[in-house]
Amino acid sequence: MEYNFKDIEKRWQKYWAQQKTFATKQDTGKPKYYVLDMFPYPSGSGLHVGHPLGYIASDIVARYKRHKGFNVLHPMGYDSFGLPAEQYAIETGQHPKITTEQNIARYRNQLDKIGLSYDWDREVRTSDPSYYKWTQWIFIQLFQSWYNKKTQRAEAIDTLLSEFEKNGNTLVQAACEETILFSAQEWNAFSDKQKSDILMNYRISYLGEAYVNWCPALGTVLANDEVKDGLSERGGHPVERKLMKQWSMRITAYAQRLLDGLEKMDWSESLKESQRYWIGRSEGTSICFSVQNTEHHIEVFTTRPDTIFGVSFIALAPEHELVEKIATSQYKTQVADYLLAAKNKSELERQAEVKKVSGQFTGAYALHPFTQKPIPIYVGDYVLVGYGTGAVMAVPGHDERDHRFATHFNLPILQVIAGKEVQTEANEAKEGNMIHSDFLNDLEVPKAIQKAIEAVELQNLGHRKINFRLRDAIFGRQRYWGEPIPIYYKEGIPHALPENELPLLLPEVDKYLPTESGDPPLARAQNWKYKNKYEYEHTTMPGWAGSSWYFLRYQDAHNPKHLADKKYMDYWRDADLYIGGSEHATGHLLYVRFWTMFLYDREMIPVDEPAKKLINQGMIQGTSCMIHRVDGENKFISAGLKSKYKTTLLHIDVNIVENNVVNLDKLKAWRSDFTEAKYELEDGKLLCEHTVEKMSKRWHNVVNPDDVCEKYGADTLRLYEMFLGPIEQSKPWNTNGITGVHGFLKKLWRLFANGVTETEPNKAELKTLHKTIKKISEDIDRFSFNTSVSNFMICVNELTDFKCNKRAILEPLLILLSPYAPHITEELWRQIGHEESIAYASFPEFIEAYLVEDVFSYPISFNGKTRFNIDMPATLSPSEIEKRVLEAEQTSRYLEGKTPKKIIIVPKKIVNIVI
Repeated sequence: MEYNFKDIEKRWQKYWAQQKTFATKQDTGKPKYYVLDMFPYPSGSGLHVGHPLGYIASDIVARYKRHKGFNVLHPMGYDSFGLPAEQYAIETGQHPKITTEQNIARYRNQLDKIGLSYDWDREVRTSDPSYYKWTQWIFIQLFQSWYNKKTQRAEAIDTLLSEFEKNGNTLVQAACEETILFSAQEWNAFSDKQKSDILMNYRISYLGEAYVNWCPALGTVLANDEVKDGLSERGGHPVERKLMKQWSMRITAYAQRLLDGLEKMDWSESLKESQRYWIGRSEGTSICFSVQNTEHHIEVFTTRPDTIFGVSFIALAPEHELVEKIATSQYKTQVADYLLAAKNKSELERQAEVKKVSGQFTGAYALHPFTQKPIPIYVGDYVLVGYGTGAVMAVPGHDERDHRFATHFNLPILQVIAGKEVQTEANEAKEGNMIHSDFLNDLEVPKAIQKAIEAVELQNLGHRKINFRLRDAIFGRQRYWGEPIPIYYKEGIPHALPENELPLLLPEVDKYLPTESGDPPLARAQNWKYKNKYEYEHTTMPGWAGSSWYFLRYQDAHNPKHLADKKYMDYWRDADLYIGGSEHATGHLLYVRFWTMFLYDREMIPVDEPAKKLINQGMIQGTSCMIHRVDGENKFISAGLKSKYKTTLLHIDVNIVENNVVNLDKLKAWRSDFTEAKYELEDGKLLCEHTVEKMSKRWHNVVNPDDVCEKYGADTLRLYEMFLGPIEQSKPWNTNGITGVHGFLKKLWRLFANGVTETEPNKAELKTLHKTIKKISEDIDRFSFNTSVSNFMICVNELTDFKCNKRAILEPLLILLSPYAPHITEELWRQIGHEESIAYASFPEFIEAYLVEDVFSYPISFNGKTRFNIDMPATLSPSEIEKRVLEAEQTSRYLEGKTPKKIIIVPKKIVNIVI
């Protein structure tokens, strides 16, 4: 019987669905293993072959752990709120819910075809009100909390109110905005609005002013990764930096804990470094510069106070509050023009454009804190308002960006550290002795840093300070398709909805655009007010809100009364393995860690980190195919003939190419311009060129997993994706290699062609099996899936050579292969007499004894030249080996009566007799 993968895969996918084979039981008596995939956003284009890479890897681990006796939680859901569905709704008028449900149906169909062992009974969708009810609930907990620096944890806002009522805020140590000091008497005399405004400075979710990426055409705030070259990634509309009233999250309160937590997790060092950089902890000092002839002061933060005497200008961020205040009348117009231009750049772009210098003199001067010398004040977009104080004391002699700025504007470049001259290039080394630096002269840099800080503090010019690059997270979005923020406004004061009134449902609107007055789309909703009189918050939550806690909901997915039952959270706790793309290394992972720490602080969950082990899978790149078109003609030539003509390369659909040979009939049917073209072939074939690029519709190199499953089967797809290379590395998709993997499955099938026998296996067969058990166990435990596929191939080749059809060998082989190729192994498992699924069969036990060699053939050398071999038991000691060698008849012939000077023996290697 032939290997009919189409029938086999359909049959077993239907069986698993009907039998709920992979439904996870809340069996707290077994050891747990929680395998988590990063939440996918279901796009209309569906999956290409690069997307399932992580899903297949996680599925292998999940299936393996079931075989090992674990109670496995392996769920899947959808990050189903998002801008693409909303933009489609704006363009077509179709509700985003309809688009989203269609996209999810497409994703689900594709995922099922791959044979992934998800517990679909636990599916969650962020756009489902039964799910976002709890996203709103978490928001309210954040709103009703503050961060106590004394206890280093979040606490209920009631504890803060109690302190204010008894003692005011003079003893409070909180992560908060700067606020005035007040006594208990003053607090109790404040109006409700004053109290609300003060509390907003302390709340972890709070309403405050923040600079955002505002896109007027889309009518919404965009995240940094949604802006490219000053334009929105979606639609290419201009984006400007704008100060707006926004809901934000005080993630900065957790900056140090987010940094410290990295040390206890089994995450890749590159991912940890990404987070360390994003958090950006630096130790230094604040220093105050007064603005000449004004009452204004500029506070700067620096990690290099030792270079204070090298300052030749002050640079302010375009958003700095003093820019327009201190600009002199002579320069006001130029400054205003510069600020307008700077609005169109995101902070990421400003950081990236290191070689492009732009700035504008304000006309104002600051006074050096020690010498009182006037220092020109510029505005420059290389300074970020979100880092430090938004002001830089520029030391061009010892900072490269300051050096470029100073060179461009012909400003002084002062050298204050001995060594390399600094006029042509900054000396950024943190070593050497100080020069031209007054009381710091002759000190080495580390000592100069400490003495400078002491002098700053002694003269009340500033103080020691720890600074973080991490900024509070902008939370509100001026969009429709997102979770409504559960806030209403009464007399200008924001109030959280009572928890028993959640969820606050997303209302219907006539259009998905902002109102004519610029309010968010939710302002279009008719009769949508709390108790029919109080305005709701009209912004919605960002996409990352719902994806910051889904690992908890999976643990008890349909609980109507709680985020999840405590007993199940105590059992499942955090993910044992989390797999997803490196593009989430900062944003998503920082947010989910932040929310996890907060919920842990408030004793709502038992863990303070979401995942023990995290793997970032690499990207599967596309192999693009291109054919040569003769310039000026509608003629295409085979690749081997290109030297005869002047040609241009055109991308063609990779799916009409096999082994570099273009299917001409399919090419002509693919696009009209190929139908009437002329072709010059080689041996009747049109050969193409190929190159590796990002998988993209633009390059026509997208491979649909459905097509691969249709042609070769899901098991082939699964094995081939793993076979391409290590899971963490990016690698090109090349359809040419897939036939070898498919051939392996056919070879496996043939081992079972005549059924299995009960005959006892021989030593060679047992050795092959147990060698494979050992290797596959080690491979999966270290997530080396590509080497597993190679080991399976070796095993099947050896068993084929042995003509092995013995149950004692083939049955455990099926279990070994089941995590990788579940359909064919289920089918063969049934064929050899099993009624139950292979999914929960016990993983074969490795027995070391079967790998012990009984006999080793020793090469016997005389003065380094091998003369013959002697077979001896592999367990012999060196003295026993020597005795047997000297007693051998062949040895006597080569010794010719001489006594050996030396006998060198390396067990299981060689014997060398020196004469």
